Amino acid sequence: MKNLLKLISIVMLVSLLLAACAQPTPTTPAQQPTTPPQTGEVTLGLVISTLNNPFFVTLRDGAQKAADAAGVKLIVVDAQDDSAKMTAGIEDLINKKVSALLINPTDSDAVVPAIQKANDAGIPVFTVDRGANGGTVVSHIASDNVAGGKMAAEFLCKAIGGKGKVVELQGIAGTSAARDRGQGFNDYMSTSCKDAQIVAQQTADFNRDKGLKVFENILQAQPEINGVFAHNDEMILGAIQAAEAAGRTGIVFVGFDAIDDAVQAVKDGKLAATVAQQPDVMGKLAVETAVKYLSGGKVETYIPVPLNLVTK
Repeated sequence: MKNLLKLISIVMLVSLLLAACAQPTPTTPAQQPTTPPQTGEVTLGLVISTLNNPFFVTLRDGAQKAADAAGVKLIVVDAQDDSAKMTAGIEDLINKKVSALLINPTDSDAVVPAIQKANDAGIPVFTVDRGANGGTVVSHIASDNVAGGKMAAEFLCKAIGGKGKVVELQGIAGTSAARDRGQGFNDYMSTSCKDAQIVAQQTADFNRDKGLKVFENILQAQPEINGVFAHNDEMILGAIQAAEAAGRTGIVFVGFDAIDDAVQAVKDGKLAATVAQQPDVMGKLAVETAVKYLSGGKVETYIPVPLNLVTK
């Protein structure tokens, strides 16, 4: 009898073990926080490529308003378009043990090691406007820059009658914004505006003064220019200044960002169009997304911000 009871017990134990093994192993969704929701004071670190550009000033202001509304602290670091300063700023915020990092990279490759340091420290990272080419990023908040480049190309092609000589002023090499806007623009021009010829493609680093100087040189080298697309408004406004100083007329200028000066230039008839992003919304969504994540909420890996074309 004892042997029979022992045998029954063994059979029951084996059955229970097999049943347990048959159950699927629970997995944590990719979007779920890997750390417990924060209950104390939340401090966010916002590292911006440069505050010498009105676009990023507006982005910062949008982030600050959202932080104030959410009752969280926001520390802003200006990298001044210097990758080394951006890395140092991120490392300083890591040492301060911020709750999360919101990063607008100066260079999508150069920022990767700093993001990886944040990953190692267990600090969640969110990228804004410009992406990173490595490291673990919870969410990317940005406009579709490829679509924006295409939008600019389509407008410019129609404005010059589908043919003529075109110049492209490029942003900082290595940034996702420059890469994606250039891709969208060139893809459309090569497939849907084949009678137009891109006669010059030069970087002016998203800077107005450089846009002026670079376009001065292009004007001297190119006696005929029908249209110009710049990866941001700062460069296109510099190019317009150069054309006015040289007495060159009849050029269609198209920018990107819709900063206040550019919108005024559209109203004045100097700038034909600019692709409108919403930097204040980007900053706002970045803060709100980080706060939601830190509170234990699920967030998307990519949060798009709509684009519009501003014309007279």
